[in-house]
Parts: sequence; structure tokens; C-alpha cells
Amino acid sequence: MRHFVIVGILVVLAAVGAYAGLDASGLMPVAASAQAGSATTAGSIDWMWNLQVIAMSFLFALIVVPLVYALIVFRRKQGDTSDAEHITGNTPLEITWTLIPLVLVLAFAYLGAYSLREVRRADPQAMIVKVHAQQFAWSFEYPDYGGVISDKLYLPAGTQILLQMDSKDVIHSFWVPEFRVKQDVVPGRVTELRITPTLPGEYKVRCAELCGTSHYSMENGVVVTSEAEFIAWAQEQQNALASAQTPEGKGELLVKANGCLGCHSITATALPTAPTWFGLFGSSVTLEDGSTVTADEAFLKESIHDPLAKIVKGFAPIMPAYSNLTDEDIAAIIAYIESLK
Repeated sequence: MRHFVIVGILVVLAAVGAYAGLDASGLMPVAASAQAGSATTAGSIDWMWNLQVIAMSFLFALIVVPLVYALIVFRRKQGDTSDAEHITGNTPLEITWTLIPLVLVLAFAYLGAYSLREVRRADPQAMIVKVHAQQFAWSFEYPDYGGVISDKLYLPAGTQILLQMDSKDVIHSFWVPEFRVKQDVVPGRVTELRITPTLPGEYKVRCAELCGTSHYSMENGVVVTSEAEFIAWAQEQQNALASAQTPEGKGELLVKANGCLGCHSITATALPTAPTWFGLFGSSVTLEDGSTVTADEAFLKESIHDPLAKIVKGFAPIMPAYSNLTDEDIAAIIAYIESLK
């Protein structure tokens, strides 16, 4: 009995130490949404995570402590050549260590279902944001604010957001670690995700599904502000949208809406994924086969309709075709590119 008491005390101490170490190591990023919650917010993701860390710490101690204790205390002494006691089995013990894990698994299944229900709880007043994904960028549309489009996700703190997400090419996955929740974005359908930002600040939305050669770079900014600051930003964007009457202005909006700036730069420094647009119009471009061509209106229009027709040297043929763009849209985008000098 003495050994059981000692091992029991050591298991408790080891479990507490393991939990304290894991908790202090900062395994999770800052919690910035109601869905993330905290270790004490019942039903939140962090609450569920904390319960699992407690269980892992205890099970780790329950396995490692008796093992190490037995290796030290019950090791064969020098000169002892006798056989160990032969044990054939212990039915009550086997029933116990079968029933207890079963009860724990069922309990965690219930708690997981409860947490999922709380995380997915719908607010009928939720603000809708449409998320468009493509290789290798995100764009965000705000139908409640006149169809404003941005390449950063702006959100008001304290308001539930219903993200309606679609993909133009392959499967992507929307993930902001600080919000905890994650959802696949699938071509040909609209998937939904609800988040309620709580902590103002700047974060990043990442693609959590391998989607191609530049998957690593598919991340856009997320800005959480107060409701008043968000409304002011949305009003400013609406005013800019209303004043975008020139072809260049419309082209700039189309470029943001279609995620073009995820691969193309508008400064003198090119991104590794595609040629920069800065000073591109009218310049001489070297192609993969060694020939050169002038980046005029015809070349740019062909590159949008059939991006594989002429591959620029030094860049992979990864640009998708934009069949959704009208001739007027393409003319506006070309006018925008021409203005970048």
C-alpha cells in the first residue's frame, strides 16, 4: 500500500507540473473572438482545449510516473537471480481500466458537442461578409455597405460576422489563428463560418489547405476595430466606390476584388509569383522561349483571357484564366496597369 500512496502523490504532482508547463508555454495565440473565449468561458474553444490539456497532463503522469518509479524501486538488485512473481491477470482491474476511459471518452464527446453548439450559435443580426478565395489571395466584399471590396478583412469588435465564402479555383481554407475557427472554401459552393471578434488589433488570415506553389504566401491582413471606426472606414470606402468613375478607378477596384495583388506587385519590386505591374505597360517583356514582346493592350488582354499563351521568363505558369471579366472590365484593368508608372 505504501507504494500506491507514493505513486499516487507523485502522479498528482507530475500532472500539476505538466499542466503548469504546458499552460505557461503559450501553445495558443491570443484569443481574439467570442468563439475562442478563454479557459474559463464555458463552451468556448479555449475552454475545451484547456480540459484536454488537463486530461493529457494527467494521463502523461499516470503512465510515466509508475513506469519510472517501477524502474527505480523494483529494479533487479545485484546478485538477485530469482524469478519475478508470475501474474496471470486481474479481471477487476481490466474492467476498471476499460470502463473509466470509456466514461471519459463519452464525457468529452458530450462536452465537444456542447462546445460546437456554442461556437456555431447564430445571431440573426450578424453582419454578412463575402469572402472570395483564389490562388493565391483573398478578397472581401461587404454587401451591407454597398458592395465595398477590400483586400484586407475589416471587422467591428463585438458583432457576429457571417462569412459566406467561395473559391474561384481550388480548395482553400480560411483560418485566423486568433479566432480559432477554420473552414474549407470549396469551388462551386458557398461555405459559411461565424466569428465574433472581441479584441481590436491586426491579425492575418491564412490558407490552411495546400493550394499550389505559392500557398505559403496566401495571407491577407485582418483589422478588428471598434464599431464606430469600422463604420467610418466603410463610409470612406463607399465614398471612394462612388467616385471611382474613371476607367483606372474601376480597374483598381476590380484588381482588388479579383485578388490580383496577391501575386502581382504595383511597386518597382516584383513578387516571386508574377511580374510587377509598375512600369509594365509599353515595356519590353522577355518570354520563356527567349523571344520578346511589347506589353501593350493586346498582350495584357491575351494574358488575362489565356494566361498560358505567353509565359514571362522567370515565372511559373500559375495564373488562372478570368472568364468572369467582361471586355469592359479588362479594359479598365489595363487602364489601371497603364497608370502605374
